[in-house]
Amino acid sequence: MTRLALIRHGQSQWNLENRFTGWVDVDLTDKGRAEAQKAGALLKALGADFSACHTSVLKRAIRTLWIALDEMDRMWLPVARSWRLNERHYGGLTGLNKAETAEKHGADQVKIWRRSYDTPPPPIDSASEHNMANDPRYAMLGVEVPAAESLKLTLERVIPYFEAEIAPQLKAGQSLIVAAHGNSLRALVKLLLEVSDDDILHVEIPTGNPLLFEFDGGLKPIKARYLDVERAAEIPTVA
Repeated sequence: MTRLALIRHGQSQWNLENRFTGWVDVDLTDKGRAEAQKAGALLKALGADFSACHTSVLKRAIRTLWIALDEMDRMWLPVARSWRLNERHYGGLTGLNKAETAEKHGADQVKIWRRSYDTPPPPIDSASEHNMANDPRYAMLGVEVPAAESLKLTLERVIPYFEAEIAPQLKAGQSLIVAAHGNSLRALVKLLLEVSDDDILHVEIPTGNPLLFEFDGGLKPIKARYLDVERAAEIPTVA
């Protein structure tokens, strides 16, 4: 049985403060570290062998993976990091408090920016302190940092990484762990379960709760479930 465990990073400081985070490199809270540790314990309890891991280039996802692997006694597993697994870029909303933004622009407009499939938020101001365009990690990789992203645009950058790096390993029978972010993982869920543009709007992935896919040959999942049943969210039906 080939498995793919998707872990949304544990609670970050800006999750706690209810702020739009995107590509800003915010770290975990103590609660987030505890969530990551529990994720590792849940994966360890499976008794399954994982072959490799993938994560973003943002510390909240990287640290979540570190903590989970430490709990699993699997810190030796190879880890690949890619900006393509970063959180969706929230553009001009980055750093803003979500409740205050709703009061300013209206809850309906903020809901469109947050949850619509193909409508990005306003672009980030190039002078913003949260503009990552000159961040050395992206300059080194030759990455053009987006000014804002919708979920659709996030999916478009996740797909090449999935097809080039993740899919070949799964096809070879390797079980993998992907520690990333709410929207980059929603993009993977949309891809794997062929979720419609409308239905993906209602998919929410809890922090620090592994979503386990099981495959029986090929890349079509036969089962998907959250390991922490008490904190599980609804999963689109596996056809």
